[in-house]
Amino acid sequence: MKRFITICLLVAFVVTCFPMPEAEALDPITLAILAPIAVKAAEKSAPYIYRSIYNAGRCLFRMGTDVCRFFYVPYGLGYMCFGSFRRGLVYVIKGAIAPGMLIVHALILPLTLFGLDINI
Repeated sequence: MKRFITICLLVAFVVTCFPMPEAEALDPITLAILAPIAVKAAEKSAPYIYRSIYNAGRCLFRMGTDVCRFFYVPYGLGYMCFGSFRRGLVYVIKGAIAPGMLIVHALILPLTLFGLDINI
């Protein structure tokens, strides 16, 4: 509890010593000039953004399946005890590989945001 209070006091001290600068508004003329350019840039970059979101969603889905594969280990151990030893061993091996695949997919996630699609 003392550590939490110390951290809170430290954060409060830093916030009071270094306040955020006030926001300044753009003048309407500059905004009117730059708005059409921003719209054109958004229209041209939209397909790339959609593709990166799609690839990131696929990677997140793979990460979710890796998390679900963690549960193969206890399932395989139970299967080895009460069922077929060979099939249970296969489940245990699949469950043991899942954490490594989760790490690989977590490391690949930023690359998929840039449009690189790696199928692992």
